[in-house]
Parts: sequence; C-alpha cells; structure tokens
Amino acid sequence: MGFADVLDQVGGFGRFQFIHVALLSIPGLLMASQNLLNNFTAGMPGHRCSVPNRTSLALSHNVSLSELSDAQILQAFIPTADGSRLSKCRRYTEAQWHLVGTNVSNVTEADTETCPDGWTYEKTEFLKTIVTEWDLVCALGPLRRMSQTIYMGGVLAGAIIFGGLSDRFGRRALLIWSHFQLATLGTCTALSPSYLAYCILRFLTGMSVSGVILNAFSLQMEWIPTKSRTVVGSIASFFFTVGQVVLAGVAYSLRDWRQLQVAVCAPFYIFFICSWWFSESARWLVLNRRSAEALKHIHRVARINKRPEMVEKITLEVLESHMHKEVQSSTTVFTAYDLMRTPVMRKISVCLIFVWFSTSFAYYGLAMDLQKFGVNIYLVQLIFGAVDFPAKLGALMALTFVGRRVTQSACLFLSAIVIFANIFVPAELQTVRTALAVLGKGFTSASFTCVYLYTGELYPTVIRQTGMGFSSTMARVGSMAAPAVLILEDVLPALPSIIYGGSAVLAGILAIFLPETLNVPLPDTIEDVEEKCYVSLLCRLLIRLKSISAAFQNSSQILLKILSSLSPCSV
Repeated sequence: MGFADVLDQVGGFGRFQFIHVALLSIPGLLMASQNLLNNFTAGMPGHRCSVPNRTSLALSHNVSLSELSDAQILQAFIPTADGSRLSKCRRYTEAQWHLVGTNVSNVTEADTETCPDGWTYEKTEFLKTIVTEWDLVCALGPLRRMSQTIYMGGVLAGAIIFGGLSDRFGRRALLIWSHFQLATLGTCTALSPSYLAYCILRFLTGMSVSGVILNAFSLQMEWIPTKSRTVVGSIASFFFTVGQVVLAGVAYSLRDWRQLQVAVCAPFYIFFICSWWFSESARWLVLNRRSAEALKHIHRVARINKRPEMVEKITLEVLESHMHKEVQSSTTVFTAYDLMRTPVMRKISVCLIFVWFSTSFAYYGLAMDLQKFGVNIYLVQLIFGAVDFPAKLGALMALTFVGRRVTQSACLFLSAIVIFANIFVPAELQTVRTALAVLGKGFTSASFTCVYLYTGELYPTVIRQTGMGFSSTMARVGSMAAPAVLILEDVLPALPSIIYGGSAVLAGILAIFLPETLNVPLPDTIEDVEEKCYVSLLCRLLIRLKSISAAFQNSSQILLKILSSLSPCSV
C-alpha cells in the first residue's frame, strides 16, 4: 500500500484533511469567475451611431427641434436594418429630415458612413464593458472574442509551464506563487489603459489560473486516503459550481467591468496568505529525496488529527520502508516523453487527451456566448450554474457506485445526444433550444468532474503534475477552439453542433479503454501503472479461463448423460 498505510496511521481523513480540503476548495468559488468573466466584462450592449446633440443641431440645421422627439431625430440620422431595428454601424452623411413623421424608414439612395462621432450604448444590461471602453463593435467586433481566446491561451501556457515546474519545485511553492500572481495581475487588469494592455494582463492571469487549479488539486489528492478521493474530488468541484451562481450575483451588482474585475481577483490576496499554512505533499518530498521534511509534515498531520502517539512510531526508517519501491524509482528524471514511453501510459495519455479536449470543447461552446439565447444574461448564467448541482451530484453517485470509466464515458455520450438533438429543434422554439443547451452543459460539467478526479488517479505521483498539465493542455486547446467553430454557422447552421457532438462521441468511445480506478490506491511510479494493468489483464484472463473450464465441465457432464442414455445397457 505504501504511503496509503502511513495516511491511515495518522488518522486517515481527519481534522487536518478537512481543513486542508476546505482551504484548497474555497478559491474555487472565484475560479469560475475567471473563466466565464468575459461574458460580462466583454458583454455586447445594444448600440448605434451617435448623433449630434440638440444644441449642435439647432445651430447647424434650420429645423424646429422643440417639436421633435428623440426617436424622430434618430429617424433622420440612422437608417434601419431589417425594416425596424436601427443600424448599429452606419448613419446618414446628411440628416434626412423629410423622413420624420413618415412611414418611410429608409432612403436607399442616401449616402451613409461609419460612425464618425462614435457610438451610443444602451445601459440596461451593462454600464461599462471593454466593448464600450474601446468601441469593440462593428469592424472591431472580433476583438471582443479575441480577448477570451487570448485568456485561454494563457491558461494553456500555464498548464504546460506550471505542470512541469510543480513536479520539480513542489506543489505548495507553485500554489503560493500562483495565488500571488493571480491576485496582483488580476487587479492590475482593471487599470488597463488600452486593449493591448488588457489582453497581456489577461493572458498572464490565465497562466496563474492553471497554476492554482493544478497544484490545489494535486495537494488535495496526495493528502487524502484512497476511499475518500471520490467524495473530496466531487465536493471540490461543487465550489466551482457555486462560483458560477456567485458570478451571476456579483456581475448583476457590479455592472462596471473594472469594478467586477477587482471584485473577483482581490480576494486572492487572502488566499495567498492562507496558502502558507499548507503542508507540502509528503509523497512528493519522499520521492525527491527530502524524507526528513516529509516526516515533519506527517508528524504535524498526526498532531492535528489527534494521533500524537504516531509521532514516535513513524520514524524516518519506517517512512522510507513504506515507500522503498517508490524511492528507488525516483532516481529517474521524468518528462512529458515518459507519458508516451510505455504501452499503458501511452494508452492512458492518448485517451485522456481526447476526453479533456472534447469535454472542454463542448462546455465552452455552450457557456461562453450567453447573449445568443435572447434571455437576460444574468438569469442564463444563474441557470447554467444551478444545473451543475444535480449534474455533479449524479456524477458523484455514479463515480462512487458505478465506477470512473463507465461514468466518464456515459457523460460524454449523453452530452453528444443532447447536442445532436438541438440540431433538429426549430430556431423559433428558443425556450426548448435553451433548455437542451442547459441540459448539455450539465452533462459536460459532470464530465469535467469525472476527468479531473480520474486523471489524478491514473497518473503516478512521480509524474502526476506533468500528466495533469499535459492532459489539461488539451482542454485549453478545446476552450480556445470552441468559439472559432461558431464561425462555421455561416457555412451550415448545424455544423458547429455536429462538430461538438462528434467530438464527444469519439471521446466517449476512447474513455471505455481507460483502466478502472475505483477503490484502487494511487500509483506512485510508472512501473505501478504498468504492473497494475497487466495484473488486471491476468485476473480477467484467469476469470475467463475459469468460466470456460466450468462451461466445459458442464458440457462434459451433459454429453456423458446423453451417451449413457444411448448405451445398450440402458435398454
């Protein structure tokens, strides 16, 4: 059992583990805010070209303005689109006063121009966003989505960089730095003087988000007994779910993007201070030839869990004897190449690449464009967050009683079914389409819950962070690709849904080939992973041979009875 025995001796899931998990999970309340923040900070309010004010018009036009309403003045300056809505990007070069009071809404021969005096924005949903700050509309409209792609690029870079660094320098040190980087750069983003500065700071903030998620997850799993991992992993994901609901409330209260940015990033200064309390992973310390430090942390855990007698019993020799095999294998320096070097690790890594990519691909394809549903954006965010509660509760039950592999595959297949179903719903049935999107988002959220826990259990300690970083890198690629796929709607409206659903089906098939980890101790070395797989194959082979033998024995008995019935002696 190795280190799992040591954990049981110092109290299993005791008071230390409870405090440890709670402090590591609380920042998850604001991690959802970081990933989904662009829905609100880059929200697109209703807009039109600005027109001269009444004073300017009175001086430059020989018109009695006192008798004209604001709507009539707009009729003279702004052409209409689709016969009713005011154009968002054009206005007449010369005021068309003859249109005022008539049923004619447009003059086809009149010259128009892009908005020379800028834009006027509605303030019903948002007071200020980066769209209104830097006029990211019309020709500059794509820059609004580009900011989210840049942020996800930072999350991708962070998964690659922090995953490898934490295997080399430790989980605790990288977590402390990530909290500080997120707090500092996140709040500085609110002071951005330009769009370029905003994108750079968001990229660096995205890097720190990966550092927090990866290292917090590993610190949780590596101090938790085997039997508690499912519950702890699911509870931690519930904090992310609550964070989505919290985001809806905070964004509704603070409709200025700068205030909202500070509100979701400043609390990480508190998390930075609290993170100094955490104990470094004793597993990681032992495997990096720092057994004396690991022993101090284990003794600390024993005292907090009210097992002071274990301080005397667990010595350096006892600890190293428990992890002798793991220590022997830790002399090798592991890289991302080791994820593909051996057959079982290669199969696990390839399958996880597709599972992570497809889960994130479908999730952000549904969650990052809330305004398209035509419903109040804060209400949609609330509903999208609330659906995760039953989804993740169902995932928790399935992970505990059914197993990881079946649950992961089922979540992907069900999300694909819902996405495909939405293709056949007419565009007029917006409520039905929204309901199906909410259901699909619930299944993808459940898939995220499964894959975070599953990945941490599949990869061994010596290369767990590198594996987590490598696998979640594909999730970041998926989150970056999801908005770009929506462009294909111009080619075929159903094409994005076909791609999202097809990707989920492929990942669901590959998930079936992953080994089951329910109630299985965490592997510490690559050899553990390879041996467990071959032992599992051997056990299944023996069971199959036993069943074949039993069937052959039954068949032999039936054959003997038939032969004896045909024998002359029986006549």
